Amino acid sequence: MGTHVIKMPDIGEGIAEVELAQWHVKVGDLVVEDQILADVMTDKAMVDIPSPVHGKVIALGGEPGEVMAVGSILISIEVEGAGNFKESAQAPAASHKEPAAINKPAPAAVAAAPQAEAKPAVRSQPACSRPAPQAPVAREADERPLASPAVRKHALDQGIQLRLVQGSGPAGRILHEDLDAYLAQDSQPLHGYSAPGTGYAERHDEEQIQVIGMRRKIAQRMQESKHRAAHFSYVEEVDVTALEELRVHLNEKHGASRGKLTLLPFLVRAMVVALREFPQINARYDDEAQVITRLGAVHVGVATQSDIGLMVPVVRHAEARSLWGNAEEISRLAQAARSGKAARDELSGSTITLTSLGALGGIVSTPVLNLPEVAIVGVNRIVERPMVIKGQIVIRKMMNLSSSFDHRVVDGMDAAQFIQAIRGLLEQPATLFVD
Repeated sequence: MGTHVIKMPDIGEGIAEVELAQWHVKVGDLVVEDQILADVMTDKAMVDIPSPVHGKVIALGGEPGEVMAVGSILISIEVEGAGNFKESAQAPAASHKEPAAINKPAPAAVAAAPQAEAKPAVRSQPACSRPAPQAPVAREADERPLASPAVRKHALDQGIQLRLVQGSGPAGRILHEDLDAYLAQDSQPLHGYSAPGTGYAERHDEEQIQVIGMRRKIAQRMQESKHRAAHFSYVEEVDVTALEELRVHLNEKHGASRGKLTLLPFLVRAMVVALREFPQINARYDDEAQVITRLGAVHVGVATQSDIGLMVPVVRHAEARSLWGNAEEISRLAQAARSGKAARDELSGSTITLTSLGALGGIVSTPVLNLPEVAIVGVNRIVERPMVIKGQIVIRKMMNLSSSFDHRVVDGMDAAQFIQAIRGLLEQPATLFVD
């Protein structure tokens, strides 16, 4: 028997260290080739680390939440044959403390096959057909089944106990489709209750969730933004009746050939046009060097919710793109961010940010600045309301813009005039295309 040591791989782009987000195995587990061993976190993306060999886990190189250098020992696996570990080197510790979040063993049958070093792959959920409903699995109360962080969050949101769900993925890993199949079984108890009709039963369970990975980075950035910038918000309502009529018309006429338009590309266009008059808002502020950099290029960050947290992919040079060009780029970047495939340079370099919660946009919000930017434009949902126009009560489609600015750089009057300029463009949508 020999030892195969897997080192923290070089993710690329000059990254020297990454955060160990989660283990999917523990000491003593039997693993198979291509089984996911751990999740690691770069500045923006979650990366899966697969096993290049069959064997038995004999040592873990770190705990979840620990920042590890590229090239450091991530995990040691006992394999048949010589392995890749030299006996003259310092032996890896075989009694590393097991993380609190661990999973049950992979399949028992393992074969001897020393392989190449593990290659990380940015997470993407493989397409597969929905598994047939299965009976709940009998696991011990403290047993932690194999599942990704996104699946665990999905289960938590739905009130599902993962130990009751049959996994259909590799090594019994639980997939989103398994949760859907479990919920679809009317005959099975849902949300962890022992029997139907007990929705009022007392619950005394607790769960402690360590703030690591993307959630920790989001927390750090939000805290830094609120600590360093002098936030102030400005809210204005916009009549988007004419804009929505134009959007529907363009989709009916060109949707099949050019793609469907959402509200976002119109908002991006309005921001681009308004910023011509307010260049001080398309800026970055280096508060340590006390330098404000105004940019001619408009790189719009579009806040996007993904399974691993909030990400802000960047539409570069929005000022040079057509309406459909911006729509296509927004869609492409959003899909890349949600699948975890967005490149690092696609998640940085914005000059102003647009954030929207879509249909859940509420009435008013107070978005947090994306430092070092000095402005963020927030979009609330569209609602039909009675409005008085020329003495007549009419039904109009209304939407609020809730935006925040850095008062160290942007004066209140400039912020208000900037939003009013956007409002005028959206209420008279033909002016969006008048140069």
